[in-house]
Amino acid sequence: MLAERLAGRTYERRWVEFEAIAPVAVQSVLMSEDGRYCAHNGIDWPALNLVLDEALEGEATRGASTIPMQTVKNLFLTSHRSVIRKALEIPLALFADAVWSKKRMMELYLNSAEWAPGVFGIEMAAESYFGVSAGQLSRQQAALLAVTLPNPHRRNPASPSSGLRRLAQTIETRARQSGAYIKCLYD
Repeated sequence: MLAERLAGRTYERRWVEFEAIAPVAVQSVLMSEDGRYCAHNGIDWPALNLVLDEALEGEATRGASTIPMQTVKNLFLTSHRSVIRKALEIPLALFADAVWSKKRMMELYLNSAEWAPGVFGIEMAAESYFGVSAGQLSRQQAALLAVTLPNPHRRNPASPSSGLRRLAQTIETRARQSGAYIKCLYD
């Protein structure tokens, strides 16, 4: 948001409490962005080690950022990719995970994530794309929003490509099956 402001652009964000967010949205984001969220301490070490091994072998890498890593990036760091930023994310994510509850971390993430150019937070995303509040998102809408997060500047959940729609269906199924796995958020 600061980058938007410094660039002279406006942004939209409206904070919403965790309890006011549809559980299907929380489940969808969790299953799309960080499938081991309730099991790790801020870093998914096996996923990070796999990415590092792939990078050392010269292979194209995928992201291994956890929700805590993305949250601290959104709150305290720039969005520009660099090894230095990633090195800063790791200790910050470990600290954040130790200080904030999983529920609070998810609330911070959902309210600070960029869902479209200049659109921050799940409440503004739900309103902008679907004309509903974050608490009224359907399973399909929640899944479409969740699969937008890796690339909100190129993906549009209100007008999804066939590939984005297929990915959202996969996330919708995983979210429906998440059940007891997401207990760390609803204790």
